[in-house]
Amino acid sequence: MNEQETHTGLGNQTPSPCGRLDENIALVTTTYFGPIQWYQKLNRYKTCYIERYDNFVKQTYRNRCVIATANGTQKLTIPVEGTDEKGGKILDRDIRISDHGNWRHLHWNALSSAYGESPFFEFYADDLRPFFERRWTYLYDFNWEITLKICELLDIQPDIHPTTNYLPEEKSDESGNLSFLRSDGTADFRSAIRPKRPLPDPSFEPQPYYQVFRQKKEQAFLPNLSILDLLFNEGNEAVLYL
Repeated sequence: MNEQETHTGLGNQTPSPCGRLDENIALVTTTYFGPIQWYQKLNRYKTCYIERYDNFVKQTYRNRCVIATANGTQKLTIPVEGTDEKGGKILDRDIRISDHGNWRHLHWNALSSAYGESPFFEFYADDLRPFFERRWTYLYDFNWEITLKICELLDIQPDIHPTTNYLPEEKSDESGNLSFLRSDGTADFRSAIRPKRPLPDPSFEPQPYYQVFRQKKEQAFLPNLSILDLLFNEGNEAVLYL
C-alpha cells in the first residue's frame, strides 16, 4: 500500500435510503499481530476500515502484541520514531518504525521460544519470518501487510480499507461514555480494543482453545492474545474461534 493508492474512506460513503450507513461496517485501529478480538471484527463485519488519521497512542496494539509464554504473558513492542516528546500529535500513518534494540531478532526469538513446540509453529514459520527480516519504513504499512498475510493464513477474505479522513468518536450519553454504534450506523471499536482498560464488547466472548503451556503446566486459559497464539495452536481451525 502507498500514498498513490485510492480507497473509499468512511468520509465519502453513500448513505442508505434511510439516511444511515450500512450497519455492517466496523472501524478499528491498526494493529501489530492484533488480538483475536480484532480479527473477529474483520471476519464478522461486511466491511472494516482501519484508521489512518487518528493520533498515535503509545502502549496500544498499534505497535504491541501479547503472546503466551511458560511464565504467563509477554508483550512484544515495536520501537517507533516520530512521536513528539513535547506533546505534539503524530498521525498513525506517519509513525516510522525504529531499528533500535534489534527488536526484529528479539521478537522472532520470543515467538520461537514461546511457540516452538506448538502444533503449527513450523507450518507457518516460513510465512511469518519475512516480517522479522525485511524493513518497513512506516508502522501502518507494516501492519497492513501483516493483516493481509494473517487473513490469508486464516483463510478469510475481509473487505478492508484504510480510512481517508478522521471521524471523531461519539458519546453515548451526557456522562461522556463512548458509544460503539455511531449515529451513522458504523460500529466503532477504536477505543474498545486496547491492552489497558478495554471497553466492554458484548459481541466478543473469548472461546477457550488449546494453548501449549496451558496443557503442560495446567495454567488457566489466557484469553484474547495475539492472533498468532490462536494460529500456532489451532492451525486451520483457528477461524472457528473468530
